[in-house]
Amino acid sequence: MTKDIRSRTAAVIPAYQDEKHIGDIARRTRERLDHVLVVDDGSTDQTERCARDAGAEVIVHAQNQGKGEAIKTGLTHWLGAANPNSGQDGQITWVILLDSDGQHLPEEIDRFLLAAAAVTRPTFFIGNRMDDVARMPFVRRVVNRHMSSQISRVCGQKIPDTQCGYRMLHREIIPDMLGGGHRYDYETEALIIASRKGYRIESVPITTVYTDQVSKIHPGRDSLRFFKMMRRYRRLGS
Repeated sequence: MTKDIRSRTAAVIPAYQDEKHIGDIARRTRERLDHVLVVDDGSTDQTERCARDAGAEVIVHAQNQGKGEAIKTGLTHWLGAANPNSGQDGQITWVILLDSDGQHLPEEIDRFLLAAAAVTRPTFFIGNRMDDVARMPFVRRVVNRHMSSQISRVCGQKIPDTQCGYRMLHREIIPDMLGGGHRYDYETEALIIASRKGYRIESVPITTVYTDQVSKIHPGRDSLRFFKMMRRYRRLGS
């Protein structure tokens, strides 16, 4: 069953200025899946070349548009591949999202595939690092737990690790995921939208990895976007 799901699963890896890691991440993802797409969000370094050399398909944004837009570009690409009338293989029914900087282990794609094999309806899976917090910096642990509690309340379902970008979703969910924010706020908004459309969000335990990654989140600008978005959804109610 997992083998069948594997053949129908594609990956989207949004990347920006990640020449240091993207080749290794793309190569290891290709060892797990036949369909791997890197969306280079306007990098000026060798991100595109490193991704292609690793065997990934690459779409390049002419300029930086934000992580949310890069994800939506990838989802739109595989949604077309999931359409039997698209001229492509018509076999993509699940899409994995993972980061390009090494925070997500491609080897753990199998955990998502096993989870997908156990469900009977379209589901939104998200990684959960909160069972492995010893390696998570203390401040991030506290912030993550607080934000996950707040976002879970807005979503109306418990999501232990809302800040995790390692995700897998069924193609039926994708059309609803093509709106929302453009940058890092998109990942939170995607959870809220999916919840309010009636989809279950299930957690998959993954490993906490922190090495030499440098966050691309702008503390002021991106935090402001997040709080504005949360305020908007709280006003809308459930």
